Amino acid sequence: MGGVPRSKVLYDNLKAAVARVPGLSRARVEADRWIAFKSHYGIESFYCRPGIEGAHEKGGVEGQIGYFRRNHFVPAPEVSSLAELNEMVEQWDRQDDARRIGSRSRTIAEDFALEQPLLMPLPGEPFETGRLFTPRVDRYGQLPVRTNRYSVPIRLIGKRVRVILHASHLVVYDQNVEVARHERLIAKGAVRLELDHYLEVLVRKPGAFPGSTALEQARSAGKFTPVHDAWWAQAMKIHGERDGTRALIEVLLLGRHMTHEHVVAGLAAALRAGAMTVDAVALEARKAVQAETEPAPAARTLGQPPATVTSLHEWRLAHLPPDTRPLPSVSHYESPATTRLLHPPAGVLPARRRGADPAHRPDVPARGRPPRPGPPRWAVPRPHRPAVRGPRTADLAGRRRDPPGRPRPVRLDRLGAPTTSGNDLG
Repeated sequence: MGGVPRSKVLYDNLKAAVARVPGLSRARVEADRWIAFKSHYGIESFYCRPGIEGAHEKGGVEGQIGYFRRNHFVPAPEVSSLAELNEMVEQWDRQDDARRIGSRSRTIAEDFALEQPLLMPLPGEPFETGRLFTPRVDRYGQLPVRTNRYSVPIRLIGKRVRVILHASHLVVYDQNVEVARHERLIAKGAVRLELDHYLEVLVRKPGAFPGSTALEQARSAGKFTPVHDAWWAQAMKIHGERDGTRALIEVLLLGRHMTHEHVVAGLAAALRAGAMTVDAVALEARKAVQAETEPAPAARTLGQPPATVTSLHEWRLAHLPPDTRPLPSVSHYESPATTRLLHPPAGVLPARRRGADPAHRPDVPARGRPPRPGPPRWAVPRPHRPAVRGPRTADLAGRRRDPPGRPRPVRLDRLGAPTTSGNDLG
């Protein structure tokens, strides 16, 4: 409508607004959320009498509701979601703008154009119609809302978050920042898991990825396409099961910075090129983004030759300065001395170590010191020197005693007189 009615608004006794009807009076015990809604928009409400007694108080409204239901909801439309049904209702509303009610001279759109300037302006902020919950995230990265469970990023485990539950979806906030958004589950005891919320754990434990519930729900929702499966199978064939699965998880992490369509396009291009790496997928995805954002090149004029691609290596070779250096030669390696060393005459053995006997090589002079006359040192036998060692004993006090037959040292005191040691007393 684009505004708020100035006078009283006539309402039926709907449960969302009226919590209790005390007797037959016009007073009503209103619901808390309805009171907040009226306070936000500044609406003054007026309620009809319950039952048949109040049916005549808004007959025109009831008649138009019946007309709309019979013309658009019979037979019942088949839709896949509530959002699709709401789009159909909006389209039917636009079609009814050209309709005249009864014998009126103006259409519905013309009457509303006259009444719209009389409405009060809307508030600056919209009213939050969802219901507020503040659950705590469990150790599995899930939070309970009513009878169902929904996943959130694992970094929020143990924290209390704010959940706004709407009729068709719910939004999760962490300190006024949206961290998750799910479609509301209708059945009781169901679980809704988002694969992106568990990628940080799965990249460290890739063995849990193939059988995870989050992957199964991503396949059923169409987010994990056959292109993902084909690239995954090829990556496991090249890199192994663990590394190939980890590479796929890293590719899924690209979805946090790129759209899903661009990542799938990068996977398809990398699969055609046989490049089973994360960098190749990211490069092809960026090419897909540039192809959509950059303008198309201008068409060539008639008769203009097509553009050619020149190799940078060939261009550098063509622009090198001329080389005036002489060609390399091996003629200095063919001197007589070098030839004699490399190719000795028949019957002449080369010297194996420095200081060898020049008699074996009369054509090569001896280098270093002359050889030592006689046999080498290691070949001379040394005389055997037996070690004479007497037995050693100890007295009861643990002191070492000299073996018998060995002279004992004589000790002198300060005056030069001989003294007796402890061994002498024993």
